[in-house]
Amino acid sequence: VCRETAEWLQARTARCPRTAIICGSGLGGLADALEDKTAFAYEDIPHFPRSTVPSGGHHVHQRPHQPVWGGRSQAGEQLQPSLPLCLGSLQVTFPIRVFFLLGVENLIVTNAAGGLNPQFQVGDIMFIRDHISLFGVAGHNPLRGPNDERFGARFPCMSDAYDQELLGLARESAQELGFQSFTREGVYCLLPGPCYETIAECRLLQALGADAVG
Repeated sequence: VCRETAEWLQARTARCPRTAIICGSGLGGLADALEDKTAFAYEDIPHFPRSTVPSGGHHVHQRPHQPVWGGRSQAGEQLQPSLPLCLGSLQVTFPIRVFFLLGVENLIVTNAAGGLNPQFQVGDIMFIRDHISLFGVAGHNPLRGPNDERFGARFPCMSDAYDQELLGLARESAQELGFQSFTREGVYCLLPGPCYETIAECRLLQALGADAVG
């Protein structure tokens, strides 16, 4: 199915992307601001998940070396009462697999998250250096099931999940732009949603070492 989606996109553009950007809440305008682009509506792309969030975006925009996904499918909005949670996680990660088949080597993901670190301020930018997936700890990992070797090893090592070179570039860019006063680094915690966290849950996540949650 992923291959069918990738082939559909490849048949409609000669572009060969190397880096993909997912625009989270509030950043959909980034995709709209692109000048040299090819845009595809989600509903026109075979098998592509639809976002049900009003500001979630509806297009994949492609530049010569960079597809920009305007909005993201969230675990909480994709799941239905009759849909196993592990299948919902597969829906959420489906576009990432498509990006890989398109030749994408780097993925930049953005979103609006809740701060847990008391030293953080509203509006801060956090570079993720590690994550806690309670989604995965609960047994709902999108890698469960038969392994597709096209996408990697059966048991991938997660001790260095975030590229240090890209993190270095992010730090340099923040310095050049004068953003040092509101850029942070930390551990992101993933929850399935759709409800926000309780106060007690936030305290628990802080104790686990999470700096932000979403």
